[in-house]
Amino acid sequence: MPEPDIRSKQYTADLASARRRPVSTEVEAVRDLVVEDVETGFCGAVIRVEKTPGGPTVTLEDRLGKHRVFPLGPGFWIDGRPVALVFPRTSQGPATPQRTASGSIAVPAARARVARAGRIYVEGRHDAELVEKVWGDDLRIEGVVVEYLEGVDDLAAIVDGFRPGPDARLGVLVDHLVPGTKEARIVEAAMRSPYAEHLLVVGHPYIDVWEAVKPSALDIQAWPRIPRGQPWKEGVCEALGWPVDTPAAWKRILRSVHDFRDLEPELLGRVEELIDFVTGV
Repeated sequence: MPEPDIRSKQYTADLASARRRPVSTEVEAVRDLVVEDVETGFCGAVIRVEKTPGGPTVTLEDRLGKHRVFPLGPGFWIDGRPVALVFPRTSQGPATPQRTASGSIAVPAARARVARAGRIYVEGRHDAELVEKVWGDDLRIEGVVVEYLEGVDDLAAIVDGFRPGPDARLGVLVDHLVPGTKEARIVEAAMRSPYAEHLLVVGHPYIDVWEAVKPSALDIQAWPRIPRGQPWKEGVCEALGWPVDTPAAWKRILRSVHDFRDLEPELLGRVEELIDFVTGV
């Protein structure tokens, strides 16, 4: 009786395994691309790609701000798919005008304008960082400075202290500005200022500027509804299954915003309105 062909069976099994094994797809390691290192499980966003004496590397930043450096190439996952990271292709000159994150036409090598006397005030640091990320290029060209107030409870006094005028207009962005709220009453009082002619106060309806980021940018179905009396940001973290660490959560949210398309129109329109007002457009 002939002996069974063990090698032939093993060879066939190896071929079948190879067919099932997914093939890595080449993906450009562009900034903010989120990948996972297969070997260590480290998950982060691309912040830098470099050529080094030991070979090209990619630096990732996780949601807690930790950095790790890996060899550029295969060994990463994106949404469960194996990928090989490659250098981003250099542009040979765009066929259409480049645009800023806000959607405005970019002005190459434009120098920042000397700051205007006018200002835009926002409630908190997160509001300021979001405005900077999307409208920063436009604001520098226009010479508009954005400052944060850490709340608007004293808005009337802040307006009187600033003393807006024809050459120093003041625009203010308020969170959760809906009829009947404390914020609405604060704005009504501020607009009774003798300087109201050169003051514009607008707001969005969201409890916090976090909600002005579209859920799709974060790959979630919707922003959770948090019961009254519970700290909102901490409640959001718990509901989404994130660590209850609001600075880390905000980093994650801000990193998900690439341009104006990741923001709700209720915020977009109000910021554009403030920029136009302060610049006298």
